[in-house]
Amino acid sequence: MTTRRDFLKGVAVAGTLSGLAAQSGTGSALAQGQMGGVAAALPSSSSLAGMEVEPPDGYTTDEAAHYFVQNAASDYMVDVIRSLGIDYITANPASSYRGLQESIVNYGGNKAPEFVTCLHEETAIAMGHGYSKIAYKPLAMLCHGTVGLQHASMAVYNAYADHVPLIIFAGNHLDAADRRPGAEWSHAAQDCAKLVRDFTKWDDTPYSLAHFTESLMRAYKIATTPPMGPVVITLDGHLQEMEVGDNRPPIPTFRPTVPSQGETGALREVARMLVNAERPVIMAGSMARTPEGMKDLVELAELLQIPVSAGGGRMNFPNDHHLYQSGRLVREADVVLGLEVGSFWRTVWSMRDLVHRETRRVLSPDVKLISLGLNDVYLKANYQNFQRYQPVDLSIAGDAQASLPALIEEVKRAMTAQRRSQNAAREDEFRRSFQNNRTQARKQAAYGWNSSPVSTTRLMIELWQQIKDRDWSLVSQKLGGSARRFWTMNKHYQYIGGSGAGGLGYGAPAAIGAALANREHGRLSVSVVADGDFMYSSGALWTATHHDIPLLMVINNNRAYHQEVMHIQRIAARRQRGVDGPAKIGNVFEDPYIDYAALARSMGVWAEGPISDPTQLAGAFKRAVDVVEQGGCALVDVVCQPR
Repeated sequence: MTTRRDFLKGVAVAGTLSGLAAQSGTGSALAQGQMGGVAAALPSSSSLAGMEVEPPDGYTTDEAAHYFVQNAASDYMVDVIRSLGIDYITANPASSYRGLQESIVNYGGNKAPEFVTCLHEETAIAMGHGYSKIAYKPLAMLCHGTVGLQHASMAVYNAYADHVPLIIFAGNHLDAADRRPGAEWSHAAQDCAKLVRDFTKWDDTPYSLAHFTESLMRAYKIATTPPMGPVVITLDGHLQEMEVGDNRPPIPTFRPTVPSQGETGALREVARMLVNAERPVIMAGSMARTPEGMKDLVELAELLQIPVSAGGGRMNFPNDHHLYQSGRLVREADVVLGLEVGSFWRTVWSMRDLVHRETRRVLSPDVKLISLGLNDVYLKANYQNFQRYQPVDLSIAGDAQASLPALIEEVKRAMTAQRRSQNAAREDEFRRSFQNNRTQARKQAAYGWNSSPVSTTRLMIELWQQIKDRDWSLVSQKLGGSARRFWTMNKHYQYIGGSGAGGLGYGAPAAIGAALANREHGRLSVSVVADGDFMYSSGALWTATHHDIPLLMVINNNRAYHQEVMHIQRIAARRQRGVDGPAKIGNVFEDPYIDYAALARSMGVWAEGPISDPTQLAGAFKRAVDVVEQGGCALVDVVCQPR
């Protein structure tokens, strides 16, 4: 029996050969890979398919009449999926959903949805995570039963913590009497979704096609209703492969749920508090899901000339706006409006990392705290991503983005002539503060400018110089703080924020998923990925080249899990032990160093590096941008300072 590992090896070899055969095509022609001898051609698949074109020996006439399937259930499943506007299904191919995969590529013509081949389930999920932040809708993923969900679970948890919608199909074989010996037993479960139930919004196991239709409609509605999140449909293998005939259940028209708004009286009280405050501040957490949310936040801030601390969870406020201010102003505020803020406690308090943990209040005891969002209605018991409890003066359960238009109208009603007359002076104050912040950031950028290894600041500024005149999108989280300081970001798609739970392996596939969504808009997708994070899911690059997804990926290569180096140094210093050499043990990538450019070239990616001389960055980035603008995938490996 062909094992799953053998099958995947065949997929990888076939992809390499097709890439070599298409040297005149966009992606492979740009690759700088130096291949050795070309492997022999794969045998024709017709010899394998021959066993299925006619009934096996020994079948009776009546048995042979029922051997072939004319109207497969999975064809109908494709129609249901297509009715929801799902354009892509990412997957690592597996037998538990062979029926649906065959229907996607043959019945559906491999278009809307298109089958996107991934080399790991975590890659498939993380691609969906990044895609949804740009496309503003989910794609779907296929996972192979228990083992597939085990591989995918970290990426699912990231999406759950980041409030991102995902539609996950988990292949399974429910009826023990129909399971073939071997993998259909060891990869099956009575309750397949139990693996990820603690960090998904909802799951179901359909037992009929009508059940499947209703489950998928409900799952899509739940996933895309704020607070958004991943959902799981367990997909029975036998149900996929059964014959339907003409008894196809009707496909209902999908209607999304309108997001909930904050209660009108509560929003009126928020408006009164903001109008009467002397030093109000808005903290924008993960609230702006779409450009409309960002536009409304700008309008609210300008009405009262309120500074905004934007955080890094989403692109929610333009960083070239004078009200884009540092978090320092929060400490001086008399009213703080938090919009989908994940940890209000962290805003009010600081905690020192000592043996005996010490906390200190950093906000005034008289400050009024307002929470507007849905975090309080999105809690589960086991996973502690909800952070420490912080009492607030006014807590409003409602989607912040959906609530902003009503809050804006309440502010307009509450506005007084005296308060309106203060806006000009407030605007002047914040324009000066904004320019001072920019000047200070430029001064800080000069430190270590010519250092080798390269300073992360110089990496980001040199990269900015090559993309600033293009329609670009930063599709990664690494060094996002530097980008927000030194780049001009004023479009919602220009930054997709963090991973949610900080799970490693997110960076590369999420960037590729976001780049897939950007492709139809012709945007230049740019990512900066940490070296340690990249090695969790480096095979995602093959998916990018195989599916012609243009992307510029920069490896922030400090040759270590440097955060862990610092943790060991801190503990060693506290214990008065060695803080240099011992801290590297178990945490650094040396002996040998990893050649990321060579790894990328082996998967058809144009690549340069490692680069440790900062004067070489401009040329390398320019060449990489040229490759991506021709439709290719490019990687530049930059050896960087630890921080």
